[in-house]
Amino acid sequence: MDSVSLRFFEAVARSGAMNRAAEALNTVQSNVTARMKALEEELGVALFRRHSRGVELTSAGERLLPYALKSVHLMTEARRSVLDEGLPKGRLSLGSLETTAALRLSPLLSRYGTKYPEVDLSLKVGANDELIRRVLDYELDGAFVCGPVQHPQLLSSVAFQEELVIASPANVPLERHLAVGCRVLVKGQGCAYRNRLDVLLAQMGIQEVARLEFGTLDAIIGCLEGGLGITLLPRSLLQAAADAGRVRLTDLSPEAARVQTLFIRRRDVGQFSALSALLAELSPEVPASEALPMEIGAGHRRSARG
Repeated sequence: MDSVSLRFFEAVARSGAMNRAAEALNTVQSNVTARMKALEEELGVALFRRHSRGVELTSAGERLLPYALKSVHLMTEARRSVLDEGLPKGRLSLGSLETTAALRLSPLLSRYGTKYPEVDLSLKVGANDELIRRVLDYELDGAFVCGPVQHPQLLSSVAFQEELVIASPANVPLERHLAVGCRVLVKGQGCAYRNRLDVLLAQMGIQEVARLEFGTLDAIIGCLEGGLGITLLPRSLLQAAADAGRVRLTDLSPEAARVQTLFIRRRDVGQFSALSALLAELSPEVPASEALPMEIGAGHRRSARG
């Protein structure tokens, strides 16, 4: 068992198919298949269950995966460390909530890109749970997520403060929406704002809720303005629509309204120059806070819900 075999194994486990892993590794499928067959023969166990849609990990494969992730990460970090001479350059892979990307990141990343043009910066937008998982799995160097996030393998620092509000159509009082056939406009499972809205509605004693799921914020805001239902989002995202009379905003208590956007990263990943420069640009006065252990969320073996 060598590092190349583990890198191939990690790619197959992540993609769920030999052909997709081959594309990611820039090789041919027969090479990946042969590598996996040889690895299974060497270990004397089946690592994958084959089916018509691809492959899935066996229990033995599940046990091997954390070591493969660490191996791939160590090789990547070793190469990055050798090449890092103090000038920010190379790849920096970040994740963000869609709201944070829309509201906060454009000036930050524009400023960063101007200062450090040799950094190959990429930004992936996703839900809270997905971003946390991808940081834990070494797929992202860091991510902007909704707090609180507590996990023994993560470091976090406060990036931004947001104020949440309940938004309802301008022509219908919020009370009417809550009283009859409450419909909420939300993103998919794993969205932190969706989770918070569910808690708020439960605290109000509202049990019957119809959830309408959308893939983008634009779709949610468009349906909100069209009178389809209510939602929970940062005030700064909706204030212009409220000022124009297209939506109605309802304030929450300070405790319910206050939310922190955190920048998270793995504890065991060294600070290379591109990441250190981002942290300095982002919030130089806020030190990384050590996260506390918590029960791992059901959505992923290493995820934590924000």
